[in-house]
This record gives sequence, C-alpha cells and structure tokens, in this order.
Amino acid sequence: MTIERIITHPGGAHKDDFLACSVLLALHPVAVFRQEPEPGDLADAAVAVVDVGNSHDPKLHNFDHHQFSKDETPTCALSLVLQHLGVYQDALKFCDWLEPAEWFDCRGPVATAEWMGVERDALTRLNSPIDVTLLRRFALHTELLPGNPLWEVMRMIGEDLLDYIRNLRQRLDFIAAHAQIWSLNHVGGSFQVLFMPRTDPLPNEPSMGLGRFIESQGLDGVVGMIYPDRRGDGYGLSRYNDDLRLDFRRINQEADVHFAHKQGFVAKSSATELKRLKELMTTAWAGGGSASSSTLVPFE
Repeated sequence: MTIERIITHPGGAHKDDFLACSVLLALHPVAVFRQEPEPGDLADAAVAVVDVGNSHDPKLHNFDHHQFSKDETPTCALSLVLQHLGVYQDALKFCDWLEPAEWFDCRGPVATAEWMGVERDALTRLNSPIDVTLLRRFALHTELLPGNPLWEVMRMIGEDLLDYIRNLRQRLDFIAAHAQIWSLNHVGGSFQVLFMPRTDPLPNEPSMGLGRFIESQGLDGVVGMIYPDRRGDGYGLSRYNDDLRLDFRRINQEADVHFAHKQGFVAKSSATELKRLKELMTTAWAGGGSASSSTLVPFE
C-alpha cells in the first residue's frame, strides 16, 4: 500500500528516526509530521509511524522499537524499516556505522563505547557538524513538505543509502564473476593480491567494493589490489586493509608510474600488461623479488 504521510515523534531528533524517515521518503515522497500519533494513525497502513507509538507492525507501517525488552538485541527504528524493505542483512554487512548506531540509540553512549572497546570521549570526537545541524534542524520542524531544503536532503540521503546497499550487492556479484587472485613470489616467500581486469563497460568506480569482496570471501592472504584506473587506460595499485608491507613509494621512479602517494598506500600506472603489473606490485612489496603467474579463483 502507498504511504500517504509519515509521522515521527516531536522534540529532540536522533539519527535513527531521521534516517528511517529518509529511507521511507526515498520510496514515498510525502509529508513528514513530527507529532504524537493518534490511534487512527497506528491503524492506518497509509500512515507510516516511525520511532513512536509503541507498535511494530510492518503491515500497518508502524516502526517503533521502544516497547522491546531492554535485553533484546539493539534494534532501532531504522533497523525496522530496513528489515521491512528486505535489505537489513546487507546493510549490516555493508554499512559499518549501522550496528554502532543501533547500540547508541538503544543502550546509550557509555554502553556503546564499552561494546566498541573505546573510551567514551572517542564517540564525541567523531561527532560531525553535518550530523548536528541536520538533526537540530529536523527537530525544529513540526511539518516537512516536498520542496523544503531539509526534506529534499533527507530524500537524497535515503536514496543514496538504498542505492548503496542494493548496488553493492550487485557489485560484489560482478566482482565474483571477474576478479582473479594472484600469488606473487618474492625473496621471503609469497603474498596475494586481487586483480580486477578492465571490462566493457567499465564501472564508474572500478575499485568500489573490492575491499568488501575480499572481506566477505575470507581472503585473509590478500594484501593488495589492482584495478582499472577510471581516469586512464592503466591501473591503480593499492594496499588492502592498509597493509604496511606494501609501500608504493618503492615504485615512484618507475617510468610507467605517474603517481605514488607520499604515504605509500596507493599508486597509478600506465602499465596494462599483466606481467608488468605483477612486477610493479612485487617491487612495492618490502623485500622485492620476482612475480609468479596468476590463478583465477572460482568465486561462487
């Protein structure tokens, strides 16, 4: 059923109700009202009631979590909306900020910091003026209509979040169909890198999802990545998980390397031959040596 309006609680705004409303706006561009719901609102499936109302009933588009037991797994209004849309599990995998946001909303900053293994003030240090302003401005409104700048920003955030989750799933499947794992030999042994060949058409961001793919496949031996340069015909070379054993400053003087970051974590080369790319990556490895042939891992 089409949602005709969205209701969330008045007063202070939080990340979960803001993002839950944003995701709903991406699919249902309707007015948002910050008010207490009436019983008729909770019974009307055309009204989405978010983070208020003490009811979780997806069929009626009621998405509140405050009635849940304090011992349940932290679940916020955004969690419930993402579950309703069938993208929650992918969101947990792809959005590193989601689970901390659930904990923060349900358990508070002290318990969240303890769960994350960081000091309490570390959370405060990560606060952004973007977050502060958006939530403050959201809290000041009692009604948000299409055309309002904040309403438009919320819809964009919701669209981008859903696009990211859905597109990354498709991207991981694409990587699985094309990526290769190279085992490269050097004096001290061997190491592995992921190679993403140039395809036609070329994705807008050729490196997007490579790290997620390595993580999802449990490829613990992979320390670097090679992928098409979107600005040229060559390739980008970078560390995976910032493995310091790869230092691309080692190849800065190579004729076919036109960029190597001063911190050594990424480089760009005009090289396109596989043999040369292996040589560059092996030279960047602390210890040097010669490269071996590549093998294609069947990702299924």
